[in-house]
Amino acid sequence: MRQCEDWGTDSITEAPFWVYTDPDVFDREMARIFCGRSWSYVGLEAELPDRGDYLVTRIGNRSVIVTRDQDGEIRGFLNRCAHRGVKLCRHARGNSRMFVCPYHQWSYDARGRLKGVPFIKGVKQLGGMPEDFRREDYDLPELAIARRGGVIFASFAPDMPALEDYLGDTNTAYFDRVFDGRGLRVLGYSRQLIPGNWKLMFENIKDPYHASLLHVFLVTFGLFRADQKSQVRMDESGGHALLISQRGEQKASEDTKDMRNLRVDFTLEDARLLDPVKEFPDDATVVMQTVWPNLIVQQQSNTLALRQIQPRHPGAFELHWTFFGFDDDDEAMTTRRLRQANLMSAAGLVSADDSEVIKLAQDGIAEGDGRSLMLMGGRGTGDETHMVTEVALRAFYKHYRAVMEL
Repeated sequence: MRQCEDWGTDSITEAPFWVYTDPDVFDREMARIFCGRSWSYVGLEAELPDRGDYLVTRIGNRSVIVTRDQDGEIRGFLNRCAHRGVKLCRHARGNSRMFVCPYHQWSYDARGRLKGVPFIKGVKQLGGMPEDFRREDYDLPELAIARRGGVIFASFAPDMPALEDYLGDTNTAYFDRVFDGRGLRVLGYSRQLIPGNWKLMFENIKDPYHASLLHVFLVTFGLFRADQKSQVRMDESGGHALLISQRGEQKASEDTKDMRNLRVDFTLEDARLLDPVKEFPDDATVVMQTVWPNLIVQQQSNTLALRQIQPRHPGAFELHWTFFGFDDDDEAMTTRRLRQANLMSAAGLVSADDSEVIKLAQDGIAEGDGRSLMLMGGRGTGDETHMVTEVALRAFYKHYRAVMEL
């Protein structure tokens, strides 16, 4: 592990490139961030409607099982047999009362409690476990669980604060704006492997500066760009953030002169792709919320999605998308959400730009020593009323350095 002074400065306007490439840093992130004192998104209650339903996901680089037990409670535990470390469950989702190791058939219930050990007493009075072997000593580590508005979070830390305290007032309010108690309906999934460090994905969503420069579609059709009414808001820790914007028009002005990707002559063959209807009480048409350490909550027009970051190694992460609507959506709204999902997905008209540029960033970072610069909008970490800023990145790295003790 590199020494703390290797960061090279007390400033939060720079980050050394080695934080994106060093294997020791990655291992420290997995231990301190993902397996430390954090609430990680793991799924939706709508994905576990019945007793015995389960899903397999990851918190950092650890595989976990999230299930609804026979009492209807949501549970979570490591997807790893206590005997020899074999992965218990190989399916992404399903329904089962017990989880049986494929190697030696040790079996666990929906709380991760060890229930069965073949040949525990031996065969014909030969072999078997020692007399002092106690099954309860080999239960799987159970995760702490928090639920809010149908969204499930889990933590390896047993003494986590309440989720609303973890998010803070502002981020809780915007979280509840989407997850307002209505039943959720999963509309589909998308998954991709991006050859870049996981932090680059969080940076991308916390970075409104690039949106008016990289994304032809956002800029041209006025979905999210610098000359619109917008704001960036954080929590006190800096780990979470909100980019909030109100849709504008497809036109050029003095404020758009640096937006080289603006195409005022572009039109859509099917205008229904951009037919948003108002469904929230405020005027925001885009809200991108990052929740430390692994979640992005996305509202772009009427398409709603959760993006879960699953790091694999310093140079790659998986991004899992879950698109959803509400149980009371009519057929027209569901169709609208699905159509607009073409903007923001693994192959989306907008999101594909981000995947490519993250790969290019990792390629450049990996070529040698250097530092990432985050000076746009000054050196502060407070809320902003515009999007020509990197304030949320500075707040992120302030929090990151504190958690990592760098």
